[in-house]
Amino acid sequence: MKLIYDVNDKPKFGQLIIFAIQQLLAIMAATIAVPAIIGNGMTASAALFGAGAGTIIYQLFTKFKSPVFLGSSFAFIGSMFAAFAGAASMSLGYLGLLIGALFAGLVYVVIAIVVKFAGVNWINKLMPPVVIGPTVAIIGLSLSGSAIKDVFSYAPQDSNGSFIMTTNVWISLICALVTLAVVVVCSTYGKKMAKLIPFIIGILSGYAVAMVFTLIGIATDNAGLIIIDFAPFKALVADGVSLNTFIAVPEFTFLEAIKGAKEFSWSYVATIAVAYVPVAFVVFAEHIADHKNLSSIIEKDLLEEPGLHRTLLGDGVGSIVGAFFGGCPNTTYGESVGCVAITRNASVVTITTTAILCMLISFISPFVAFLDSIPGCVMGGVCITLYGFIAVSGLKMIQKVDFENSANLFTASVILIAGIGGMALAIGKVTLTSIATALILGILVNVLLSRKTNNDAE
Repeated sequence: MKLIYDVNDKPKFGQLIIFAIQQLLAIMAATIAVPAIIGNGMTASAALFGAGAGTIIYQLFTKFKSPVFLGSSFAFIGSMFAAFAGAASMSLGYLGLLIGALFAGLVYVVIAIVVKFAGVNWINKLMPPVVIGPTVAIIGLSLSGSAIKDVFSYAPQDSNGSFIMTTNVWISLICALVTLAVVVVCSTYGKKMAKLIPFIIGILSGYAVAMVFTLIGIATDNAGLIIIDFAPFKALVADGVSLNTFIAVPEFTFLEAIKGAKEFSWSYVATIAVAYVPVAFVVFAEHIADHKNLSSIIEKDLLEEPGLHRTLLGDGVGSIVGAFFGGCPNTTYGESVGCVAITRNASVVTITTTAILCMLISFISPFVAFLDSIPGCVMGGVCITLYGFIAVSGLKMIQKVDFENSANLFTASVILIAGIGGMALAIGKVTLTSIATALILGILVNVLLSRKTNNDAE
């Protein structure tokens, strides 16, 4: 698939801003979801600023050669909960978030140093296409449930897990399908800009349909038609119109963390280390899968240039910086990779502009409110395509794999079933995600059967 904008290409300024907004919309839902899940006063605006700052750090370390955005990592959610659970106060919990991100970042730094001196050939042998391809595929497939859940945001479920189609569920489905259809049509048949910004057009179309139903619902007092929640906008004027209605400084994590310094204890640090360090090794595996996937899209091996050691340093230090402002360790986003694949725009300038835009809009209250108000069903329609492209990208990696070879057949089978089946393992305070578990099993099976194959060949 030929890229319209390559890694080093620079779109015109007007187009660049639009492309950046599209990337922002692609990563926005997941980025602000993590602080919403954790709670404890964490805010979407701070997470957005942290994601933007972390991405810029990543780009600096990778010499602006890797077109991917860093957003809030879901892998560390359990670790973040542990930081608050083990803290005597919320302020100490915030300090724990920073300490934990520092530990996770240091793990990446140590691995990067090892890779710098040992090279990446051992990784390519340990994780050939038959291992990485299915792993990338299950990254997309494991997110499929999230996309469908968004589509049916308002739907209750029966005892069999089927969605019960009430009025507002039907409306949600219509909005999602309109969004999906517009994205697909623009991406496939669109000309010029329409082909490059299918997500923006799709989201605005879905939002417009949702707005029509919502206004009719308000006018007729029919709650079943109300899809858009205007609460984020109402909050802006709850205390009257003021400067904060338009511009507000995000509640940065480090400001609250400073207050917790007086409660610092080494036992608490040990608790944080146990919660964060093992997860960092798990995310390392996903880091490689994401960069292998992105490499196949841009047809340049990012593990060789700028080098895995640089992407690891960028990801690790970027996570520390992201948590310093937003509390959430960052990670490379599959949504961003999917956006690059669908739009065929791999311009790093676009990613960097997205990061800057992300930081700027975190101060603009109305825009943050608009992002918060986008219905889950609309984002679900977009995510069906994003996550689907991630899955298909993984399957493309194994097109040339010989499945007549039983070693390859069993390796891919184990990864797919373990990943799709959701084989997540909770070991103490550490959770191995289904993706990490599947990847580990795949590596073990591949190593075991590859040795058997080699012995037979001799």
